Order: sequence, then C-alpha cells, then structure tokens
Amino acid sequence: MAAKKIKTIIKLNIKAGEATPAPPVGPALGQHGLPIMEFVKAFNDRTAEQKGTIIPAVITVYTDKTFSFVVKKPPVAEMIKKAMSKEKGSGKAGKEMIGTLTQAQAEEIAKAKLEDLNTTDVKMAARIVAGTARSMGIEVK
Repeated sequence: MAAKKIKTIIKLNIKAGEATPAPPVGPALGQHGLPIMEFVKAFNDRTAEQKGTIIPAVITVYTDKTFSFVVKKPPVAEMIKKAMSKEKGSGKAGKEMIGTLTQAQAEEIAKAKLEDLNTTDVKMAARIVAGTARSMGIEVK
C-alpha cells in the first residue's frame, strides 16, 4: 500500500484531557473537513493522566480526510511554572524576579524535555531551560 498523502500539519497547544470542539480545536480541524469529535475523544483519552497541563499536539492531516497526531512534552515554561509552583511568570522579566530555579531543577526539566529540544546534550538543554526561566523573571543559580 502506498503512503497516504499529507495535506497539512496543524500544531495546537491544548490542555491535556480537556480538549473540546470549541476554538482553537474546532476551527483548526473543521477547515480541513476532519471529524472534530473523533480527535477530541482520542486526544482526551491519550492525555487523561496529565489533565490540566498544556500539551502541544502535532496533527497530520491526510488528503483522504483522515488524521494522525503526536503528543509532545509540555512547553518548558509550563514545566518551570510547575517546578516553581507559580501560576505565571513575572510581568516585568529582567526587572522583577519572582523566584529562583536551581541548576538541578533546570537539568531535571531539560532531561524530561530533551527529545523535543534541538540538542542531545543535557548541559546545553539546561541552558535552554535557563534562558526560558530568565525570560519569565526567574533566576537560575
């Protein structure tokens, strides 16, 4: 059997276990004629154990109106907020620091996110995490 032809790829950040046909999911899938509820059910089943965490999903749409999707790890900013027990970053990053992330925490987040980052070196991945933390107003020591 020949491989299916890809029509487009859609990237969405959706709360795990809480996808609904409302925006952003409905309009993004609807414009390509996909069965929205089928995706919502499949996504919620696959991410139920991470409920409440924002998770990126990469949906591959095929020309025969079928789809497949890959669930990635939560964004680095989400992981930092969870490690710091904060709701959001500083509104004035650079001027106002809201907390400190230890080097060990940065490396832990880096290890968890490594497969989604463009490096295979944990030290470099920790620097990517540290950069994200700084842009959120969180110091890394």
